[in-house]
Amino acid sequence: MKYRTLRAIIRFFMKLATDIEVNGIEKLPEGNVIIAANHLGRLDPAVLFCILEREDLIIPMAEKYKDHPLYGAIGRAVNAVWLNRFDADYAAFRQILDRMKQGGLLGIAPEGTRSRTEALQEAKMGVAFLASKSGYPVLPVAATGTEDRVILENLKRFRRSKITVTAAELMYIDIPKGKGREEALRAATDEIMCQIAALLPEKYRGVYADHPRLKELLKN
Repeated sequence: MKYRTLRAIIRFFMKLATDIEVNGIEKLPEGNVIIAANHLGRLDPAVLFCILEREDLIIPMAEKYKDHPLYGAIGRAVNAVWLNRFDADYAAFRQILDRMKQGGLLGIAPEGTRSRTEALQEAKMGVAFLASKSGYPVLPVAATGTEDRVILENLKRFRRSKITVTAAELMYIDIPKGKGREEALRAATDEIMCQIAALLPEKYRGVYADHPRLKELLKN
């Protein structure tokens, strides 16, 4: 299946099942960028295909879906990078960085997997690592309404699901080499997640609800 064909199919079904509101999309630059978004449900990647016209997407997908009849086909159509979500998959990171050197837009969830609690989980440091290595800016994005439970309930009632996507400000990440590198990666990761949390309703903020940086952002 070709990319454009897949995108057309996804958009058709998403239009039937969802109503997507996008805020701040003008903050997305035309060139190289990382979209870092919270991950609530299986439809999150589909939302990207609906709101973006770009065809230079770099999409990491969980390795367990590689041989899945549906998700595997989708992954091959978008030339996905297959990623082990539970370990530091350096081979996949190298592949992503090689793709990023050629340009494009990386769409990735810092949490690594969709949230079972429907609120933010502690993020892994992969996004900050990739941003520091590539020099790509990061656009934190907050999404609501894509929870699997909510989507299924609405489908059963033949109702469209309201999905909201909101972008924060573009940010650049510079991580020093040597001593303190891991602490800097964690601080950058927390900054990304707090920027996302600040755009989310309180019930979605999860483990970052009491983070000092989030409180500062909400105060300002």
